[in-house]
Amino acid sequence: MQEQNPRFTREKLDAALADVCGQAGLDPAGAELLRFTNNAVYLLASAPVVVRIVGSETLRHRVAKAVAVAEHFERHDVPAVRLYPGIEQPVSAGEHVATVWWRVCEQRVRSAPATLARLLRQVHALPVPDGMPGWSPLTDVRSRVADAEQLDLADRRFLLDRCDEVQAKLDALDFPLPPALVHGDAHLANVLVGEDGSVLCDFDSSGFGPPEWDLMPVALGVLRFGEPMAVYRELADVYGFDVVAWEGFEVLRAARELKLTTSVLPILRSHPGVRPEFQRRLGDLRAGNPEARWVRYR
Repeated sequence: MQEQNPRFTREKLDAALADVCGQAGLDPAGAELLRFTNNAVYLLASAPVVVRIVGSETLRHRVAKAVAVAEHFERHDVPAVRLYPGIEQPVSAGEHVATVWWRVCEQRVRSAPATLARLLRQVHALPVPDGMPGWSPLTDVRSRVADAEQLDLADRRFLLDRCDEVQAKLDALDFPLPPALVHGDAHLANVLVGEDGSVLCDFDSSGFGPPEWDLMPVALGVLRFGEPMAVYRELADVYGFDVVAWEGFEVLRAARELKLTTSVLPILRSHPGVRPEFQRRLGDLRAGNPEARWVRYR
């Protein structure tokens, strides 16, 4: 069991935000904490800027990759969120690491699945940037288990054993689509609908790997979160590949569900409101219950 005090408090996060803003020449006064799951995401009141502070010590290495992908997307005119200029990124703020982005003024509409499909086709057609790591989804899961604020020994053992089991199946898959640069977490909430159109965001999970992986989040949105099947069908039809009908789908599903379950492990004590949903998901994985509906972490 890890330390009894929360790693992240509002005071610690606000201090990190002030440090980041000081380095960027921005004013943190009145900033709003939008989300706190994988990252603490702040919207500044003083400028159209968003600051993302990483929530896991063992996953801080992904931040430099996210910056590289954002720069790659900008060079190739991919519609995506843009980094705030004039400061070297990622930004170190004491024990924390952060990135700073221009805010997208979101419209009160949700992105269409067809839009995400077209954005994914554009991403998958790009050259792969130098140094891009290979796709390894369960590495993140193991890192979160290692970095968990609070996790019973039996739960830790179950998750690591499940990782080993699923990894063996992943290694045996024969993917039909050629490997490419993948977004890594391509659900509809990671497409922001702004005044000038839709843009991709959140590149923490990007890598060089199977494009099939980028179709999984919307498929799991149907199976776990109750999205209409028509949402997935639109994505698959426009993209041109149906991952649900592919024989390797259940293996990718198992990997994706491990990621969905463990994403909050580094903040379980700092953000206790996510614990009931974590326990529900963990119980469903243990019971092998594929029909259970989940609620998104907030």
